[in-house]
Amino acid sequence: MLRRHPTVVFALAAMLSACGGKPAAPSPAPTEVLVTPVVQQDVPVVKEWIGTLQGTVNAEIRPKVQGYLLRRVYAEGSLVRKGQVLFEIDPRQFQAAYDQATGSVGRAEAYLAKTVVDVNRYTPLVAQQAVSQQELDNATAARDEATASLAAARANQEQAKLNLQWAQVTSPIDGIAGIAKGQVGDLVDGQVVLTSVSSVDPIKVEFPISEQEYMSAAARMNEAVESGQSKIALELVLADGTLYAEKGIATALNRQVDVKTGTITVLGEFPNPGRLLRPGQYAKVRAVVSERKGALLVPQRAVSELQGSFLIGVVKPDGTADVRSVVPGPRFGNMWVIDKGLEPGDQVVVEGLQFVRTGTKVAAKQAPAETPTTPEKAS
Repeated sequence: MLRRHPTVVFALAAMLSACGGKPAAPSPAPTEVLVTPVVQQDVPVVKEWIGTLQGTVNAEIRPKVQGYLLRRVYAEGSLVRKGQVLFEIDPRQFQAAYDQATGSVGRAEAYLAKTVVDVNRYTPLVAQQAVSQQELDNATAARDEATASLAAARANQEQAKLNLQWAQVTSPIDGIAGIAKGQVGDLVDGQVVLTSVSSVDPIKVEFPISEQEYMSAAARMNEAVESGQSKIALELVLADGTLYAEKGIATALNRQVDVKTGTITVLGEFPNPGRLLRPGQYAKVRAVVSERKGALLVPQRAVSELQGSFLIGVVKPDGTADVRSVVPGPRFGNMWVIDKGLEPGDQVVVEGLQFVRTGTKVAAKQAPAETPTTPEKAS
């Protein structure tokens, strides 16, 4: 067995002491990150507002006559046509009134016929002085009175006929009929809403925009609305997050700004052939309000928010990281426009930013290509 000489051990100890007592630590391995280049392209600026859907026409169905509700004819929630009977009111009283008015017309016609005969008979007799002028004048007055009475009787008959027809409550428009509010046996009149019918194809959407948004696009909006040929295209994002298949247009602009909210109401219109959309629904209304030329875009996952600041990691040509504070602009699909803090050609960190600091040596690998998607395709 070999033994170390005490002198050798002492010499080794002295050498280690002279070198600081510890061997030099190895340099840490560079942090691995995934990077992608900044994308530069023209980007449409899209804004969203919360809108409320409403029928093009919303008709409250009220009876025009008073009576007892006899039956509901339509299927609740179904599509009805203009003139289709929705409810029936007991018609017996109206039928009786019509029959009475018809009888009055008959009596008035008979009396008028008699007075006409009297005038025709007395006229030549006056010339022969067989009857007095007074008798002819009385016959003429009676004829004129009978003519007026017949006109009044016919008007009463027409009113009675209308009341009889109004015993059948019909829809004034094509649309979807709501659930009935009036029940069989109710005594109803013009103050009672039996149901509502809404025309839903096309369907309207109402949404508020801020005064600042209006001012930035006032000229284009006013021109489009006043010409009746709106080119302001709208899209609708439904409550489940899906994009409605049909495109819409802006059709009207309210006359004033709401002093309480500082917003102005815009009306839009969307085709609704399948009647998917119903009045009262909420949806996001989306429109392109401008375009940014040569905007710089990065994937949204490359941007980190910390206490109100937005940070992006950039890998410099020397392989070190540079964590920058940036000013983000609008989002565009799966990308984010960066207004300030980046330059074309920068390599931004999309994975591993939490592990690096400014000056950290990194091993950058290219992330899989991430194609910018339009807002319609964005998740």
